[in-house]
Amino acid sequence: MRGSDFAELRAFAAVVERASFARAADHLGFSPSALSQTIRQLETRLGVRLLNRTTRSVAPTSAGARLYERIVRVIQELDAAVAEAVEATGRTAGTLRINTLSMAADKLIAPRLGRFHRAYPQVVLDIVIDDGLSDIVAGRFDAGIRVGERLEKDMIAVRLTRDVEMTAVASPDYLTHHGEPKTPADLHTHVCINWRFPGSGAIYRWGFEKKGKKLEIAVEGALISNHQEIVVEGALQGLGILYAYDDERIDDLIARGQLKRVLAEWSLTLPGLFLYYSNRRLPQPALRAFIDCLLDREAI
Repeated sequence: MRGSDFAELRAFAAVVERASFARAADHLGFSPSALSQTIRQLETRLGVRLLNRTTRSVAPTSAGARLYERIVRVIQELDAAVAEAVEATGRTAGTLRINTLSMAADKLIAPRLGRFHRAYPQVVLDIVIDDGLSDIVAGRFDAGIRVGERLEKDMIAVRLTRDVEMTAVASPDYLTHHGEPKTPADLHTHVCINWRFPGSGAIYRWGFEKKGKKLEIAVEGALISNHQEIVVEGALQGLGILYAYDDERIDDLIARGQLKRVLAEWSLTLPGLFLYYSNRRLPQPALRAFIDCLLDREAI
């Protein structure tokens, strides 16, 4: 294989993974026009169309999808080989691609960016915010960060945070006008704020547990969203009861009296945040350094 052949295949894989010429070009350091020309050269050389293009999207053809499935692991192995070669020099370098939930990016990654860069200036962090549970192997990510109960199969997981309680909250104004629910069943007579899972689009069913008794409830209300800020603001403005993944902001709003907790004795405990990566490949030095930084509570 000529060097240009591999460059063309890597460019093709980047377009498939990002479903965009612009995003792939930005990742590769190409201009969109140069990347488009590279893909045309590859298609001409192979004699087959690999990508379907419209003004708004790009997706692999059936032939392109088969080619991508065959080459993606080869590219990963080559990247791993290069990382091992770099490791042998004693340097920690390269690009580290992380797929993460927005709340993990806000709470764990963002506060540590400067410290990590100062310690490892030759590592490029490529952080993709994704609440839709993408396949990190197919997307050629080095690692992902998810809530423990939603980890992909066949992965090595590293716990980043403690388990947390789901917290049902509402504004004092809402509770003054509607009263407090005493049991989960009472929620059927209340206005609730629903969470829609990004990616699947499914509505979260509220889970509760008390003295070993578990139940799930589908609630209704005036607001549904897949964005944390929207649902929290909805609760603050009295739109209904919110069932939130407990975090420091919710705790602070409760402490300041802007939200009040209800159904506390029924709250369900969920696994905390985990970083995970494929068990088919050893973590590169940059990933090991990144994990150490996330686990170091002195880093912020």
